[in-house]
Amino acid sequence: MVNPKIAFIGAGSTVFMKNIVGDILQRPALSGATIALMDIDAERLGEAEIVARKLVDTLDACAEITASECQREAVDGADFVICAFQIGGFHPATVTDFEIPKRFGLRQTIGDTLGVGGIMRGLRTVPHLWKLCDDITALCPGAILLQYVNPMAINCWAINARYPDIRCVGLCHSVQETINSLAWDLEIPVERMQFTCAGINHVAFFLTLEERLRDGRTEDLYPRLLAEYAAGRIPKPNREYPNCPNLIRYEVMRHLGYFVTESSEHFAEYVPWFIKNGHPELIDKFQIPLDEYVRRCEEQMATWQQISESFRKADRLEVSQSKEYAADIINSVWTGESSLIHGNVRNGHLIAALPKDCCVEVPCYVDGSGIHPIRQQSLPPQLTALMRTSVNVQELTVAALMHRNPAFVRHAALLDPHTAAELDPDQISNLIDALIAAHGDLLPSWLQAPASSNG
Repeated sequence: MVNPKIAFIGAGSTVFMKNIVGDILQRPALSGATIALMDIDAERLGEAEIVARKLVDTLDACAEITASECQREAVDGADFVICAFQIGGFHPATVTDFEIPKRFGLRQTIGDTLGVGGIMRGLRTVPHLWKLCDDITALCPGAILLQYVNPMAINCWAINARYPDIRCVGLCHSVQETINSLAWDLEIPVERMQFTCAGINHVAFFLTLEERLRDGRTEDLYPRLLAEYAAGRIPKPNREYPNCPNLIRYEVMRHLGYFVTESSEHFAEYVPWFIKNGHPELIDKFQIPLDEYVRRCEEQMATWQQISESFRKADRLEVSQSKEYAADIINSVWTGESSLIHGNVRNGHLIAALPKDCCVEVPCYVDGSGIHPIRQQSLPPQLTALMRTSVNVQELTVAALMHRNPAFVRHAALLDPHTAAELDPDQISNLIDALIAAHGDLLPSWLQAPASSNG
């Protein structure tokens, strides 16, 4: 049987690459794949190549590993393209996205999906994704693009708008992490949990949440979840991020009736309710970790040399199955063995209450013919209403990119729920000007042009 070629763009994200490639090589049908690593950072690419080759040895696979700084070389003839890069890196781009808004009195926690941080990240990322799509169209037009880069919804919307023929699915681990978190809080084995989840990336909700009982019946877990939260017995401490108590998601469930997929610290910056100037008691009450993404990045950079050295010295690497969907998708398409994922795709008619062109996150069956999103029944109206406040920002950011119009960037920021709750229109406009100036050449050149007020 012919083996697949899998291109990994942004392979210098070595730990993430290790997880994904490790998942792939543990699948018997994929163990002979060609893995084409690509990154623009030669040093990080070299580290990634060392790790990938040690994965092959550890798993006794027969995969071929290649490494290149040329994107076209990596994707040429690929069957699957995995995309996981960050334009501008932590320094200077992410730091800029946090520090300049702070000068205006606007605080963020993660800043990579919505808000001014998410808008700026989308503006500097999408042109590079479009260039990748150009290369896929020319060199591997039938390939499936597994898009892992944030801001997920903005990026996938922009890809679908300009390259509708590319087989693209956006992948996140919010659903998988959340169901594990709920199982942890309720002390239920995760394999006994069953659910239906849909919405948009990071603002998807568990529409049903049940436990499969030993006698074959199912029990609705929402009454128990609400009662345990009201009694103060949950949420339990976060095992991975102990400084990020999971209070906000439970509070949102108390008011809206459903549990959201994104973490509390992240969700806090999607809505106007929790991070407010002049109200530090909200930060204290809900234990919101401001600047959390900056803190995580600094911790990761501080430990990277130690991790990298351990990879270089080890003869064999510790390998386990991660929570990511990439290997499931590749295995299903390549072998025909079906799987179920949650993917980010163009809406069309999947969620009737949301715009057709927007990007939605829904269950998808995957088989030998590709990825098949599942149309949803009507969602509770309060949930789609909340989703639309994020969709507004995504739509205007994509419009700015598609039409090369700086005015739409300002409109996106004006309609962002958290930004609008903190700053007045002139402050928002001045903030966007400051961010554009600071990012400079990381952003498209048309952003430096004077903006018309009405677009």
